Amino acid sequence: MRQTRAFAPRWFYEHIVWPSLGLLLMLGLWWLTVHGLGRDSPMAARFAPEATWQAMLDLAAGPDIWQHALASLRRVVYGLAGALCVGVPLGLLVGSWPTFHRLSSTTFQFLRMISPLSWMPIAVMALGVGEAPVIFLIAFAAVWPIVLNVAAGIQAIDPLWLTLADSLGANRRERLWHITVPAIASHLLTGVRLAIGLIWVVLVPAEMLGVNAGLGYFILDTRDRMAYGELMACVLFIGLLGFALDWLARLAHRHWSGD
Repeated sequence: MRQTRAFAPRWFYEHIVWPSLGLLLMLGLWWLTVHGLGRDSPMAARFAPEATWQAMLDLAAGPDIWQHALASLRRVVYGLAGALCVGVPLGLLVGSWPTFHRLSSTTFQFLRMISPLSWMPIAVMALGVGEAPVIFLIAFAAVWPIVLNVAAGIQAIDPLWLTLADSLGANRRERLWHITVPAIASHLLTGVRLAIGLIWVVLVPAEMLGVNAGLGYFILDTRDRMAYGELMACVLFIGLLGFALDWLARLAHRHWSGD
């Protein structure tokens, strides 16, 4: 009982008190920057925490921000699904076939270091304006963490497990489902979490490619309307939504790994 009681305050301070203090400090710095350093700038007042908070309440009560968020999340799902369909087989090949690893390693590392946003003009010319180039850019950003982590999971499999499976007469499908899949699952979830982080960075500028819905489009719309309170509210909403997605990915990883 004493250990439980001691653990509860520690958990409360680490996961509630300290994060809340950090957020309050960030809010205080924001307020000080606007009302202190920017008090002589009429433009700075439009980005004040008070105006942003009121805009967040107004947006939360209306349908617009939720419709744009759903459009963005739909693209995230499609892009991540495409990255998984390409990245998992490539990761299996890289991790299990040494010749393919030697042939592809340098090429993959080279492509991985190209910013996905640098492909924007090419994606538009090849795929046109609309959903396709946005989903392509999202998938391109997400595929590399998945490939590398799946390959690392394959290479981390203990050879004794494969030897044991062979001695028991397991076929390829049985080795895949009973050894390979459980072994790479944790690595795959790590790759998915990293991929979500990259997707969220690429998503907003990618949605400025001529689509008529999405959080990136909504930021451009608020700028054109000079609704700067809504613009800041949308920026914070993007952060909250991205944080929630990352939390879900961490939760899935923790559940699978048993931490």
